[in-house]
Amino acid sequence: MTQPLDMFDDSIPLPESPARPRVLLIESDPETSRLYCEVLADHFGEQNVTVASTLGQALDTDLSEIDLALCDTQLPDGTGLEAMDLLLRRRPDLPVVLVTAEGVYETAASAIRAGAYDYLVKAGDYLFALPVVIEKNLELWRTRRENSRLQQELAQTLHELQVKNQQLQLIVQRLETAAATDDLTGLANRRAVYRALDRAMADAQRQGHDLSCVMIDLDGFKQLNDKAGHPVGDEMLKTAAKVLEANCRRSDLAGRLGGDEMVLVLPTASMGVAMHVAKRLLDEFEAVATAFCQKHDNAPKVTMSVGVASLRHSKPADPDALVAQADHALYRAKQAGKARIVSYDPNAPTAPSTKSHTNTR
Repeated sequence: MTQPLDMFDDSIPLPESPARPRVLLIESDPETSRLYCEVLADHFGEQNVTVASTLGQALDTDLSEIDLALCDTQLPDGTGLEAMDLLLRRRPDLPVVLVTAEGVYETAASAIRAGAYDYLVKAGDYLFALPVVIEKNLELWRTRRENSRLQQELAQTLHELQVKNQQLQLIVQRLETAAATDDLTGLANRRAVYRALDRAMADAQRQGHDLSCVMIDLDGFKQLNDKAGHPVGDEMLKTAAKVLEANCRRSDLAGRLGGDEMVLVLPTASMGVAMHVAKRLLDEFEAVATAFCQKHDNAPKVTMSVGVASLRHSKPADPDALVAQADHALYRAKQAGKARIVSYDPNAPTAPSTKSHTNTR
C-alpha cells in the first residue's frame, strides 16, 4: 500500500543503511529476539537493534531514532496489526515489516493494505532472508521519500508558475486596458470605439437587433480653453466623460474620438432609446457645466450638441457609415444653434463634418 505523499517528515534524516540500520524489534519471545539480533549483527557488522517485548514498550520508543520496525503479529498486549496502527499514528512514514508464523495470503494482504511495507513468514531459513528484507524495505522507504520530495517540489513549482501566470495575465489585461483607454478622460479611445462598433454591428446584423451611435461635441470648449486655460479645459473634458459614463448600460461604450468630441455606442438601442439617452445627457451636463463654470470664476459657458443615428433608422452600410451619419446629425445640431439634439435624417442634404473621423484600427 503506497503511503500518502505528505506523510514524510523532512526533519527525520535519511538512514545511513544498509551499513547500520536502526531497527525496532517487537518480539515477545526472548530466544527469537536473540536470534534476530545475532543475524542482524552478523550481516551489518554491528548490532543496532532496540528490542521491545510488548506493544507498550514499543510505543515508549523514540521513533525518530528508528529506521525500520520488525513486528511480530502476536504480542502479549495486542496484535501486530494493532501495533502497526499505533506506530504509524505516531510516525506515518515508518517502514513496518510484520513477521508471523502464519503463511496465510489474506493475512498478508490485510497487513499490506493497513500500511505494512512487507510481510515475512517464519518458515524455513527465513532468518537468513531477514537482512535482505530490511535492506529492500529501507530502499523502498528512501525511494518513496524522494518521490514525495520531488512531487512536493513539483507542486510548489506549479503553484509558483500559476501565480506568475496570473500576474502575467493581470499585466496583459492592464496593458490591453491602457491601450484601449484615453489617457485624459478614462473613456475608450478611438481605436477601441471602432473595434466595439465593428463587433456591435456584426452582432446586430446577425441577431436582428438595432444599434445606435450618439456623437457629442462641447459647444464653447475652445473659448473655455482660451480664457481659463488648458488645465481647466481638461477638467471640463473629465466632467463630461463622467456624465457619459453615468448614463451607460453595462453593454454600452463611451469613448473620446479626439479633442472635445465624444461618442456613445449603444448596442440593441433603437433611435427612440438613443434620443432619450441623449436628452438625459444634455440635461445632466447642463447642470454640471453650469456649476463648473461658476466654480471657475464664471468661465465661458459650455454646452453640449448631440447627433444620433441608428442602424434600423438610416441603414448604414458599415460602422464607418453609422459614425458618419451621427456626425452629420451633430453638424446639423451645431448649425441649428448648438445645445440641442438632432437625429440623422436620410433625406437631409449632406453637409461637411466639422471633425475628422479617419478610422484608426
